[in-house]
Amino acid sequence: MSTTTGYLAIKEHVFNNLKKIDGTLPENKIEEEVKNTKLVIAQIGYEMFAKVIAIESLPELEDNDWKRIIRELETHFDVKMEAGILIQGAEQQERDNTWWTGVEKQRNKKYYWERYKNHISSFLPTGVVKAIDDDTDIVMNNIENPNVTHFSRYGMVVGHVQSGKTGNYSGLVCKAADAGYKFIVVIAGGMNNLRNQTQERLNEAFVGQTNGVQVGAGKGTSDKNQTPYSLTTVLRDFNRHDADRASQGVNFETINVPVLIVIKKNTSTLKSVISWLEKQYKNKVADHAMLVIDDESDYASVNTKEEEDPTAINGGIRRLLSLFSRSAYVAYTATPYANIFIDHEAENESIGRDLFPKDFIYALDAPTNYFGARKIFLDTDGRHLIEVTDNENDLPTGHKKDLEIASIPNSLKEAIQVFLLNIAVRNLRGYANSHNSMLVHATRFTAVHQKIAIEITNYLDFIQEDIIAYGKLNDAKNQSIYIQDLWDTYIKYFNQDEFSWDEVLNTLTDQVSTILIREVHQKTTVPLEYRKDIPTNAIVIGGTSLARGYTLEGLSVSYFLRNTVFYDTLMQMGRWFGYRSGYEDLCKIYMPYNKIVDFAEIISATEELMDDFKIMADNNMTPEKFGLAIKQNPSSALQITARNKQKNVREFTYSMQLNGKGKETSVISSKPEDIKKNLETIGHLVGLLSKEPERVISHYLWRDIDRQLIFNFLEKFITFQNDPLGLMARMPVSFVKRYIEENETNWDIALFSGLGVSFRVSEDVTIQKEKRFVRLDDDGNYQLENRQVSSGTSEAISLQESERKQVGTDRPQARRLLPRPLLRLHILEPTSKLSTLTVDVLPAFGISFPGDITNDNTVTLKINTVYYSNLLKEIEADKESDD
Repeated sequence: MSTTTGYLAIKEHVFNNLKKIDGTLPENKIEEEVKNTKLVIAQIGYEMFAKVIAIESLPELEDNDWKRIIRELETHFDVKMEAGILIQGAEQQERDNTWWTGVEKQRNKKYYWERYKNHISSFLPTGVVKAIDDDTDIVMNNIENPNVTHFSRYGMVVGHVQSGKTGNYSGLVCKAADAGYKFIVVIAGGMNNLRNQTQERLNEAFVGQTNGVQVGAGKGTSDKNQTPYSLTTVLRDFNRHDADRASQGVNFETINVPVLIVIKKNTSTLKSVISWLEKQYKNKVADHAMLVIDDESDYASVNTKEEEDPTAINGGIRRLLSLFSRSAYVAYTATPYANIFIDHEAENESIGRDLFPKDFIYALDAPTNYFGARKIFLDTDGRHLIEVTDNENDLPTGHKKDLEIASIPNSLKEAIQVFLLNIAVRNLRGYANSHNSMLVHATRFTAVHQKIAIEITNYLDFIQEDIIAYGKLNDAKNQSIYIQDLWDTYIKYFNQDEFSWDEVLNTLTDQVSTILIREVHQKTTVPLEYRKDIPTNAIVIGGTSLARGYTLEGLSVSYFLRNTVFYDTLMQMGRWFGYRSGYEDLCKIYMPYNKIVDFAEIISATEELMDDFKIMADNNMTPEKFGLAIKQNPSSALQITARNKQKNVREFTYSMQLNGKGKETSVISSKPEDIKKNLETIGHLVGLLSKEPERVISHYLWRDIDRQLIFNFLEKFITFQNDPLGLMARMPVSFVKRYIEENETNWDIALFSGLGVSFRVSEDVTIQKEKRFVRLDDDGNYQLENRQVSSGTSEAISLQESERKQVGTDRPQARRLLPRPLLRLHILEPTSKLSTLTVDVLPAFGISFPGDITNDNTVTLKINTVYYSNLLKEIEADKESDD
């Protein structure tokens, strides 16, 4: 037995002992259990202990191995997950919202749920299992009791990308079946690979078998008489042949178990399901309840045409729901924007109402061990991010489908090297039997995917040949330039104290021949497969086909160049989010700086959205109000224009909700005359203010200032804009000026001092400049690092001291407490990480608006055809993908 297998065997023994403890583990229990295991081994020896845990043999573990066992068990057991947040429709608030938890959950036999709960308890932390139970209870309460004679419910569950939504709705499926839902339809994205993967997971969670073999929750004591009837298999979607065959003997009256289908989001598939039902029931299905779960519901399900002639998939889902007198539709997504834009009043007589989640929206929390967007892009000082700067010659971001590729960038070669080294390190850590994946997402075109795959294959062939030939030699890196490159990358990114170079290279030499290259697109010939019996080590090249729910197992390296203007599209491309227990430190994401910034901005906007969500839930506001809030969020403007798709519009009215928001001039003109003018504008404003301002630490604060001074300031300050109104920028000046005109309130003004050199702002005011990292963007303008002008505490400056201590760096909370709008003035001392700057001072400002989403105060402007067309210019490019 190998050391790695022995490591996992001992870790599993300790894990199983800890799992026997009900509830939260006592403090230091993991260390205590590891210590007890070491004592037992010391007393009886490794050979006897191997017999105790029923394996052939055990090698001795080093101190580092025991420490790693403790760390990894802590990662598993010390996980917390809070309950989600619920918004209900007005009618829903009046219904019985405890029918499941109050009565039926106690009354019904919870066969499918208990079986699933026992299954996931073997690998999920206790807190996560409890949260899944609690979350699905809340959704069950909102989808309606299947014994009610007539109902149609529309809801949405919002999760995080790759955070376990499938596990959540698997629990919902089990509970719905226990409650009496007879027909369960899971619509699992638009690609075969995603549908197949979802079917496999539901087989493990709910059906309990695949091809007659018990799997997952079905292992052990399952009752075969209660096995759900699945009309689809891992390899076979629902089609006309299946529909005809199934209709000849299988219907809801002749079987006593729930019927499941897992279908692709495809027009012909939906027609087949509808045809099968219509053959059996001339009128509506009256006696049996149907649950439809629409996974990745913002993809293809949303109607983008006129209500009289909806898109085929949208119409198909609505037609399916209309066939049942008792139906519940639950949309699952991590990017809810499109669903919220559905017209909540839209209804078509022949196919029923549109899919707006009128009854409820439930936002899931993520476990603390989730490797999510904030952790990657905001909280870890960029340690997982590697900036790509060398792709334009080989893989330009704006390429066409006929792009010729003669080589791959050095950054992609380095990413491949990191992936190879990760495989070796994970093997040495005891995970020789785990899958490892690398993602290359550089284009939306199939032909370009294929060319990239050829070049990566050529490069990998050279590395494999040299490692196999020289990897076992003492001076291997002197024998091969490829091994020398690996060595350089190892020194650059890896902890040499954990494993020596010789250990890593020796292990890689044994593994390197197992590495596969797989393409995932419409013309794929050899499918990507993660087998149960052997580990897969794969470099996966794909685009759209990988950007919707499909999980890459053991993903540790991503190379990402794709360009898109849409929030939801970009977030869904983030396959690197998820769970990385035991190798989170090895994860690396290669992408251009502008994409790093885009992700950071989306995360901030999404967190603002979730803050609004909490406030709305506390105030019993409805899904319609939540939809309006998204539409009016200044950070969502571009996303919304994409969803309207009104190419012939002559006049577009856009309403922006600024209450509770913060905006900053994170892109600054580099023209010397603009910088000079803006410094003078700040100086002029400060000169008009009181000569005796408040001093907050080293900063200046003026309270209760006439709004006309702020309006005049905005008229004179030259703000760099990507568009005239600032809808795509972070400082929508036109909307701010309208806000000033429409809100008869005075403002506060703050001028901040930092740690830079002294700067005289006006005759009476001198500050120290604030040091900030900047870089030149593609247009030659200065862009603030991560687009942050101010610090986390700046927006609380006009609060009382006790309030400032209370909110700390919680910016949304600070804005909720603001007594007046706040203009924040900044004199920056710029520094660049990449080049020498020719400027030593930059003027910037920010604005913080008081209140929150409950304040119904919007600013509306009209946009002409030319401007609207410019906003939409990139939409069709995103839709031309032949991936």
